[in-house]
Amino acid sequence: MKAAAKQFVLDASVTVAWCFDDESATFTEGILDLLSAGAEGVAPGIWPLEIANALLVAERRKRISVAQVTALLGRIVQLPVSVETIEPDRAFSQVLSVARQHQLTEYDAAYVELALRKGLPLATLDHTLRQAARMAGIRLVSV
Repeated sequence: MKAAAKQFVLDASVTVAWCFDDESATFTEGILDLLSAGAEGVAPGIWPLEIANALLVAERRKRISVAQVTALLGRIVQLPVSVETIEPDRAFSQVLSVARQHQLTEYDAAYVELALRKGLPLATLDHTLRQAARMAGIRLVSV
């Protein structure tokens, strides 16, 4: 997917990488640039919980402060990312099926299922998720 693409599924791994200088890379900054240029990220309902948990763990490990977590979350909430709710019937059927088929956690399968259902490319740093996406015929975002 080049900069002209308008929508993609955004994995928490990319979002969390923006929060730490030592995790940020050309790819993650390119995804942020896409969002800044008018593209829209779409994420499953697990996305904000994954981000908040990653920052909470970093806070507990004294990697960042409470104030930094608050500031980062304030910036993330301003991004053009829509979060799709995951109803129990979808989690217990389609997402579970994807998890079984691709040997994923239910959490990771939520991203793959969303990309499949919406026909959108996936932006992720997670190697396992990238492999599952390729196997499922999902395009990966490239910048």
